[in-house]
Amino acid sequence: MKDILQELETRRDQARLGGGEKRVDGQHAKGKLTARERLELLLDPGSFEEFDMFVAHRCTDFGMQESRPYGDGVVTGWGTINGRMVYVFSQDFTVMGGSVSETHGQKICKIMDMAMQNGAPVIGLNDSGGARIQEGVASLAAYGEVFQRNIEASGVIPQISVIMGPCAGGAVYSPAMTDFIFMVKDSSYMFVTGPDVVKTVTNEVVTAEELGGAKTHTSKSSVADAAFENDMEALMEVRRLIDMLPLNNRERPPHRPFFDDPDRVETALDTIVPENPNQPYDMKEVVRSVADEGDFNEMQADFAKNIITGFIRLEGQTVGVVANQPMVLAGVLDIDSARKAARFVRFCDCFEIPILTFVDVPGFLPGTKQEYDGIIKHGAKLLFAYGEATVPKVTVITRKAYGGAYVVMSSKHLRGDFNYAWPTSEVAVMGAKGATEILYRSELGDPDKIARRTKDYEDRFANPFVAAERGFIDEVIQPRSTRKRVCRAFASLRTKTRGMPWKKHDNIPL
Repeated sequence: MKDILQELETRRDQARLGGGEKRVDGQHAKGKLTARERLELLLDPGSFEEFDMFVAHRCTDFGMQESRPYGDGVVTGWGTINGRMVYVFSQDFTVMGGSVSETHGQKICKIMDMAMQNGAPVIGLNDSGGARIQEGVASLAAYGEVFQRNIEASGVIPQISVIMGPCAGGAVYSPAMTDFIFMVKDSSYMFVTGPDVVKTVTNEVVTAEELGGAKTHTSKSSVADAAFENDMEALMEVRRLIDMLPLNNRERPPHRPFFDDPDRVETALDTIVPENPNQPYDMKEVVRSVADEGDFNEMQADFAKNIITGFIRLEGQTVGVVANQPMVLAGVLDIDSARKAARFVRFCDCFEIPILTFVDVPGFLPGTKQEYDGIIKHGAKLLFAYGEATVPKVTVITRKAYGGAYVVMSSKHLRGDFNYAWPTSEVAVMGAKGATEILYRSELGDPDKIARRTKDYEDRFANPFVAAERGFIDEVIQPRSTRKRVCRAFASLRTKTRGMPWKKHDNIPL
């Protein structure tokens, strides 16, 4: 009996060593943690339960039968984050470069199936050289099986991908279908075709970092939601995010203790909007002033900065925030900001996370580039996302709400539940100057007359009261009382039930 037990421990030690001490040292030399070290940081101490530790590949081509390491390049199982269950897989670059084989893919599929069955999130730590060439189509089939599970899990359980090394070719499409992607600066990259192929096909000379590094995907492509300095920081942020999300689409987000008075008055908000309508202010200050303890977990902070997305808590409950940012492009809506906000709104609606919207939007960005690139279709994504969302929706207009952009930003017409406005807000078809020049085109030669006309238009329309008269604004509120009013609004909506007509699925303008 002792011999059998000793053999078990020997085999376990062999599996835990991955590709061997030399390759582990090589991983550390690159500033990267090993697959198991990453799981130790991500999960609560002692909570990890591993599956398929002794699985080995079955390939016999190209002399592969001579090397059959345990685990086959991926560590899979489940554990807890702050006591709540999650399923995880962590690719092991020390074993054949973390390449995906048939059995590697089967291990990932097994824990994804269990996550769906038991209603818990899946977190994937990606660090892989791609499909295992020696296995040919079998490795591609493994990817396909993972992709199908990503699709079926979408909107059912949260899926988070952390890119902690290479992720290239077909491998990128699994993270692309997950809800959030985090990257590590200087050590992770994603691209469909690498720099060498790009040079051969298009004659462009580009480095891996420029082509698919963390900065590229967080600021240019919007593929990734955030980038962090090292493995440890990225994993801590995953813990923080999971702590704000429900385990599945049938559960509510977790309620956490809070130490911030819901009735807190924030007098600084009374003067945050400048008297000059063309002068910017930082909308993030407004968001933080409303949040419990001023804590704001921003998503995609480096992309489309003219709109802000992220999570806060109100009275301990998770709330998604979408807000125009006057500091960047005056808070205008364009293609990138519409796509960014639409995806975020749809995520919140999938998982019953209420949505708080702060509005200061002068309209959609004009120009041939925007029109040629499809601002009509892309702008409609945000409109569609807000209109189909049945979660509690509370909107606060702080300043400008002009034209179609007013309607798009969770207006009463898109079934906003509570629509508040500050006294500084202006709900109108367009700004006073533009409107006057259209309405009184024949008087453009007389500056004094145009100035009077502009003043008349401002007095009549540059305020929230016309919209309030129509019932499009539920209440004009004091800025200082925003936190109190918003908290009470969401508290009253906790039992909200609203459905949409039956359909197989919608056809959002992609």
